[in-house]
Amino acid sequence: MPMKRLLIITFLLFWTLPAGAWEWSGNVAVEGRTFFQSPLDPRQYDNDGSVSLEPELAHEWNDGRDQFVFRPFGRLDARDSERSHWDIRELQWTHAGDGWETTIGVSKVYWGVTEAWHLVDIVNQTDLVENPDGEQKLGQPMVKLSLEREWGTLDFFLLTGFRERTFPGGKGRIRTHPRVDTDLTEYQSGAGRKRVDLAARWSHYIGEWDIGVSLFHGTGRDPLFLPTVNGKGEPVLAPYYELIDQVNLDLQATLGQWLWKLEALYRDSDHDAFYAWTGGFEYTLVGVAETAMDLGFVGEVLYDQRGDRSATPFNHDAFLALRWTANDEQSSELLGGFVVDWENGSTLLNIEGSRRLGQSWKATLQLRAWLNVDGKDPQYSFNRDDYLQLELARYF
Repeated sequence: MPMKRLLIITFLLFWTLPAGAWEWSGNVAVEGRTFFQSPLDPRQYDNDGSVSLEPELAHEWNDGRDQFVFRPFGRLDARDSERSHWDIRELQWTHAGDGWETTIGVSKVYWGVTEAWHLVDIVNQTDLVENPDGEQKLGQPMVKLSLEREWGTLDFFLLTGFRERTFPGGKGRIRTHPRVDTDLTEYQSGAGRKRVDLAARWSHYIGEWDIGVSLFHGTGRDPLFLPTVNGKGEPVLAPYYELIDQVNLDLQATLGQWLWKLEALYRDSDHDAFYAWTGGFEYTLVGVAETAMDLGFVGEVLYDQRGDRSATPFNHDAFLALRWTANDEQSSELLGGFVVDWENGSTLLNIEGSRRLGQSWKATLQLRAWLNVDGKDPQYSFNRDDYLQLELARYF
């Protein structure tokens, strides 16, 4: 759905929604990145800064059975024009009935339980210019129907329009070499971005087990990359979005201080058919040394049947990490760990932490470094992109 049409719908909703309390919230943030090594491409930079704004307008009526949420997002980047972008993360009306619920508009849906990589999270497209970890997602136009029964919850999705993945530009860092040129995007479906995709999910809990089984039919969110040359004679990669059928499974069991997790999928397309899974545990020591602090040990395995043909870098890797939670008034926490390829030794170091400052401020730190990266590993393009990122956000 074009953004201009969404803005018109938003304007009309402001005039037609029942009177009542409107709630404003959100945050504005300043972010800085510094890279420890010179770039592979002379067009790239050593340091970068940006500002972002993510407000939210919410409204409830009909005794809470109806809810309207509007949450846009925008970033202005000093270096990379492709990272300067805006998006409607949410623009939705939700109505709750007796044992059922509908959502219409632009929304975000999260599927998955693991820490290192979210295999089954397929509804929303990745906003890759925001962060290379793939955690940030674009808003997805949809119609959703949820049915709640004693034997579980059924969610049905009509995904009305495809969102292309965002990629850093020629001046951007943490990108492939050659870069991805989104002007050359191709689709297997003749409908392109106008195609309507389908998805469904059943979720339930049995004792200590949370279970989810989901299906997806439509244009895959992970593009293939076709080497080519653009109009300027520059070697680039052209994204190609194929049609896929995918079945997913996610499991999580809470057994005392142990948390066991699994995500698995089977995907079929004209290009390939394969299975992949990621799973492991998190063991938490509560009240370390008779304090309020908790210390968690995380271990996961990431496997993709395609091996080196995988579209993701994590195809035969292990993830090991420590999670420290202070449980203080400032919500201080820190997660640090490694993702190691057990075949070629390529290693990704990731450290991230956050702490509230007063009532309205929050500081976030992220450190990433690619160590001993094999020349044939998909992460080799990032081997000179080790960086430290600091963000200071003001919440309102």
